[in-house]
Amino acid sequence: MDRDAVERWVAGYERAWRTAGVEPLAELFSSEVAYLPSPWADPIVGLARLGRWWDSERDGPGERFAFLSEVVAVDGDTAVVRVEVDYLSEDPSRWRDLWVLRFDIAGRCIRFEEWPFAPGQPDGH
Repeated sequence: MDRDAVERWVAGYERAWRTAGVEPLAELFSSEVAYLPSPWADPIVGLARLGRWWDSERDGPGERFAFLSEVVAVDGDTAVVRVEVDYLSEDPSRWRDLWVLRFDIAGRCIRFEEWPFAPGQPDGH
């Protein structure tokens, strides 16, 4: 992976979040992906389980949000991405995340680890 490939992958992730259904996930994630929605979570393993979780976590493809990302580092098959997401619903929320991503040879993510933080959230102290 290189920086451009990771940026394209992140853009695909955002498009998938904005798209109905879970079919776009197969382009982004390997069939045996391990997806950790927080560093303390048990991984969601496999594309089918990830699809069910994905649909349960979002309000649908019409969900309004602003999304910014920056690739912080790429080393071989591993990348770190800083993400800012502001959900623009009636009950708005703000998130700042770090993503630690590992990719297979085809550029699909095989391990996704998210470190999400929201204002007012305890930071582990």
